[in-house]
Amino acid sequence: MKSHFKISRRKAVLCMAAAVLFTWAGRTGFFYIKETVNQEMEKPRAALTFDDGPHPAYTAELSKELAKRGVRASFFLIGERAEKNRETVMQLKKDGHLIGNHTYEHVNLTAVSEKEACSQILKTCNLIYEIIGEFPNYVRPPYGRWDDSLDCDVELIPVFWTLDSRDWELKDADAVVKGVLSSVKAEDIILMHDCYQTSADAALRIVDEMTEQGYEFVTVDELICE
Repeated sequence: MKSHFKISRRKAVLCMAAAVLFTWAGRTGFFYIKETVNQEMEKPRAALTFDDGPHPAYTAELSKELAKRGVRASFFLIGERAEKNRETVMQLKKDGHLIGNHTYEHVNLTAVSEKEACSQILKTCNLIYEIIGEFPNYVRPPYGRWDDSLDCDVELIPVFWTLDSRDWELKDADAVVKGVLSSVKAEDIILMHDCYQTSADAALRIVDEMTEQGYEFVTVDELICE
């Protein structure tokens, strides 16, 4: 079934061409984004992004704590989890966070048929619209696997990352905080996951420390579409 949602191709192309240079890190098998840094910025900026939610407990609390700090993040939702946690998705919207698509069942979009890949994307787009009244403009493909030739009759801007917190592997708040703070730089897109308590704890500590260092947190659209 086709979605009645469509972002203009011009917008998608301009956003990506203006700010984003994609490179393939062959050794790790992950996509990364390189951003052009505006040297005249008053404050260094970074985008905190979360995949694999919403979690019934951790996501809502994380959203509220970020909002208390005046921080807006980007949450890329798995459709089947969003469907079971609609109130949490609404909380994300209320708190001002960007809500993106992370497929319905967290599938590798390059390992399934085009029909299945499009179904995963469209079903999640329509579900997010059903919950918050807005279609997502951005998609984060699971595992960073994306095929530019994929044609689902929608235009979503793919978002990758520049800094992997490895929270999904470490599952240790201290280690995650140390790793991010030792590597982060201006214009980074930080990959985290809101489905672990250790990640939620680490994220708030990272926000507090980076804020002390003078960083401003923005949503991914502010980095790749400005």
